[in-house]
Amino acid sequence: MNPRKERLIYEILSVVEEIPPGRVATYGQIARLIGREKNARLVGTVLSHADSYGNYPCHRVVNHAGRLAPGWPEQEALLRQEGVLFKPNGAVNLKQCQWED
Repeated sequence: MNPRKERLIYEILSVVEEIPPGRVATYGQIARLIGREKNARLVGTVLSHADSYGNYPCHRVVNHAGRLAPGWPEQEALLRQEGVLFKPNGAVNLKQCQWED
């Protein structure tokens, strides 16, 4: 694999690893933290393959509105086990649960 691509993957997963239980981060927040503010979708793409690199708490990453990853029904249960709060519309309550980086 390309060393630059490997480094980018490592940077993203390193940030994800820092998100504490009971908190969530957004794709855009992670992109900003690695210095790639406009690459939220890239973060999502990397996280969709994260299991190839190890065990990371990717369930703690949601979109900018607090919505969960499509096609991953287990994500909600994992977040609820950690005490993450949800709004009536099913989105994570970012005001109360977003990680302060």
